[in-house]
Amino acid sequence: MSAILVGQFHARDAEGRIYPVHEFHEVPQGADGSFAATPVTTYRLAIGDRVTHLGDDRFQLVQSGVEIIRIP
Repeated sequence: MSAILVGQFHARDAEGRIYPVHEFHEVPQGADGSFAATPVTTYRLAIGDRVTHLGDDRFQLVQSGVEIIRIP
């Protein structure tokens, strides 16, 4: 799988902590070695932890379950 960094932003949790989030477009590779036509958008913290997009400006840290909101 190939990943390209396409964006960065900060998000805040309910306690006021700020998290730097990186947005990637990943192109999955099939079993036959070909790449998919449509990239998949994924999110990770700068330290590598995975982040799930919940919709709008809401995200959730996968490991801890903490919900964070994108800072405009």
